[in-house]
Amino acid sequence: MRKMMSVWLMSLGLACSTMSFAATEEDPWEGFNRSMFTFNDALDGAVLKPISKGYKAVTPTPVQKGVSNFFSNLGEIGNITNNLLQGKWDQTASSTFRFLINSTAGWFGIFDVASELGLKEYDEDFGQTLGHWGLSSGPYLVLPFFGPSTVRDGSGLVAEYIAIDETEYLDLNNKEELALLGLDVIQTRARFLNAEGMIVGDRYSFVRDVYLQTRAFEVYDGNVPAKTSTQESNPRDDSWGDGEDSWGEDESSWAE
Repeated sequence: MRKMMSVWLMSLGLACSTMSFAATEEDPWEGFNRSMFTFNDALDGAVLKPISKGYKAVTPTPVQKGVSNFFSNLGEIGNITNNLLQGKWDQTASSTFRFLINSTAGWFGIFDVASELGLKEYDEDFGQTLGHWGLSSGPYLVLPFFGPSTVRDGSGLVAEYIAIDETEYLDLNNKEELALLGLDVIQTRARFLNAEGMIVGDRYSFVRDVYLQTRAFEVYDGNVPAKTSTQESNPRDDSWGDGEDSWGEDESSWAE
């Protein structure tokens, strides 16, 4: 969940074109997606970006680092679960020890003691778990508030949210959980304030292509098969249904 949020926040604050674009194979819902991209951009410009700039201006760098470490440590709960579901035993052990060490010796994760001890972080989410077991990504999908995704990753996000409450062990009430989530969003957005200059050309297309390529890289742990690099974003991959028309009766139905 935090990974998807990071990709979205890196793309926020960027105005996208209002021109009409033809749907592509990996992005058959481009009209809808561009509308959501514009919505997220407006939300960022009005709320998130100004607050994040203020946060970064008044918060000392060591404090920002500690906040980032704290939320990364919470993310280890999801890493443990998804590494276990993928049968990655060494990664599961590393994530487990990282969480235990940083939650204790690292003062609830504020200090990343585990990395100093040589324990590597293995960032996994439920979308990657579904991809690991052969489920294709399906069409590209921009979610309101959450940003770049796919049908598979969006479904994984919902399942992970229901199954894994990363703040449960802190014993927080609803207001405290909302405050913690808000701090996470602001801290993550502040980290990407300087990343906007990296985007060139059509910003919507740039963010989409980077997201799809990055997710394929993550699902296959950096070893993306040549034939799979395109299939990851192919909405007509038959792992989503039987036959070529599993996503609809004809291609034009997705372009509207």
